[in-house]
Amino acid sequence: MDLDEQAGAGAPQKGGEGCLTVMVRIPVRIVVLLLVLPLRMVWDVLVASAGVLEKVLLRPLWRALTWIHRWLLVPAGRALGWLAMALLYWPWVALWRHVVVPFVRHCVVAPLSWLHRAVLTPLGQGLRWVWKRLLVPAAAGLVTVLLVWPAIAVWRYALRPLGLAAGWLAVHLLVLPARWVHRYVLTPVGHFVAWTADLVARALTATARGLWTAAVWLFMTLLVRPLVWVWRRVLAPLGREFAEAVGVAWRIAGHLSRAVGRVLAWLVWHLIGAPVTWAYRSLCTPVGHFVRDAVWAPVKRVALEAGRAARAALASAREGLRAARRDAWRALVGSPQVTKARELEGSAARTLGRTTTVPSAAPAPEISPLDDKTVGRG
Repeated sequence: MDLDEQAGAGAPQKGGEGCLTVMVRIPVRIVVLLLVLPLRMVWDVLVASAGVLEKVLLRPLWRALTWIHRWLLVPAGRALGWLAMALLYWPWVALWRHVVVPFVRHCVVAPLSWLHRAVLTPLGQGLRWVWKRLLVPAAAGLVTVLLVWPAIAVWRYALRPLGLAAGWLAVHLLVLPARWVHRYVLTPVGHFVAWTADLVARALTATARGLWTAAVWLFMTLLVRPLVWVWRRVLAPLGREFAEAVGVAWRIAGHLSRAVGRVLAWLVWHLIGAPVTWAYRSLCTPVGHFVRDAVWAPVKRVALEAGRAARAALASAREGLRAARRDAWRALVGSPQVTKARELEGSAARTLGRTTTVPSAAPAPEISPLDDKTVGRG
């Protein structure tokens, strides 16, 4: 008895459980186990199937798609992009840069700039001077004489006296009588009406408060307290027991499902997995190594060499095309000529007549050397 009392005193005490809770605990757990066990086994089967599907199908499929993207789609896209640039972009850029822009600059922009600078700007400045110096002062004087001064006279000598007279009459005939009526008639009547309404409102408030208190007491006594007792004594214990029964049944079903899964996995491995593994290691792996070393490696080397040769041929063709384009442009417009003083000073070695010198360049002689023709004649 003493040991039981000491153990009971040291252990945490739980709330008292009713007879209804103890009576329904075991049947509820048995029924919930029978209902949860198929669901748990189906869940475990789905999880295992998802893992096998990921390892067997999704990962190889992803690797295949990655290989196709890296070694097929990306090179094809780059080739198509280069072809599109060569056929659609670079000719239009050359046409815009070397034909359209010079034509617009020399045939459209330059004449329009000269027209704006030499014709439109002086004309606009002259019109602005005429508007500001002649038309605006004349219009201001006419408006002042014809409109402002007559309007000021009418306001000062006609409208303002009439407004003052009308205001005096309105104050003495309307405002003062209305103020007297408001102060000595309407204000006392309003105070009496407000006092009466306040008394009625107080009486109605007291009556409504008593009725509300009685209705709340009846509602709490007849409806809320019985519902609270039913929730605390019946529904809450049943809900806790059902939740605990579901948790226990889920764990027990997990143990059973894992046991069944181990048995099925053992059977599948010894009936399918072991033979397939032996066939893969003993037959497929040597054949794959032979194909990789004897077929795939030479084909890959040949493809790489062909790719390098094709890239070199394309680079040489591109360089030849650029040289031909430069030669054609020189044949059409001629070689560029030095027309600016800044281009005449292109030699970094000649520092005579400049304010800056190049530290790494030797100073040029002050007398320019004679050309070959002059030396030949002398």
